[in-house]
Amino acid sequence: MTTQTTVPNGFFTDTPGGLRLHHFEVGTGTPVVFIHGSGPGASGFSNFKHNYPHFAAAGYRTIVVDLPGYGQSSKPTDVAYTLDFFVGALRAQLEVLRVGRAVLLGNSLGGAIALKYALDYPDDVESLIMMAPGGVEDRETYFRMEGIQRMVSLFTSRQMNRDTMRELLQLLVFDNSLVSDALVEERMRVCEQQPAEVLSTMSVPNLTDALPELRCPVLGFWGTEDRFNPVGGALKFLDRCKNARFVLLNRCGHWVMVEHRDYFNQECVNFLAAAGNR
Repeated sequence: MTTQTTVPNGFFTDTPGGLRLHHFEVGTGTPVVFIHGSGPGASGFSNFKHNYPHFAAAGYRTIVVDLPGYGQSSKPTDVAYTLDFFVGALRAQLEVLRVGRAVLLGNSLGGAIALKYALDYPDDVESLIMMAPGGVEDRETYFRMEGIQRMVSLFTSRQMNRDTMRELLQLLVFDNSLVSDALVEERMRVCEQQPAEVLSTMSVPNLTDALPELRCPVLGFWGTEDRFNPVGGALKFLDRCKNARFVLLNRCGHWVMVEHRDYFNQECVNFLAAAGNR
């Protein structure tokens, strides 16, 4: 399947909280909401360009969102980018779009948002798919990770340029050849518009103790060479969730859905079909 290289024409949703949030969607069927991670220049398309077409072809309504502060969405400077802020923004966006019950698919920060959303609104979540999700460690643990340290340092001190963007993107993957000039340019266009508050005020609590409350099936992925989120987080889901499976992949960093796209796409579709999410 050919991967689209330009951002699709999307739609903007004005939320009651005054945010203007961007998304694009393809396909029909059970909704699958793609929630991207954090970082300089991040967007839904940047994270999931290799994935959403496969889901759409398999019979799902794929909704790829840009979180506030990212992509083409509003980037306010007068808010704290906490987990509750992101969950509230996503809730408002999906309500306006009349999405209803959906599958939530998120990586890193997006995984933490999906997790908190499923805990807050269990009746509206069919299944969870997460790639190296945040939200299951204390802040101090994340800040000991090489990738987090470098990302926060460069971005909040406004040292982002094409060279430092390439450096950060290479920390996200095991195979540096995946970091193309086009990807660097794509991320820089967003990064140049992002305020420092996107990372300087970001706050994600440790939700490990709440994992037994999850009612939906969980599928997770983690690269063993992840330099942003500790791979040991996978065991917390397996120990505490009622219905969870996690796949660990070696020679893989933080971006499973990019580095092992074909395997990831097929495993996810198989999981959703087995769970009756069609």
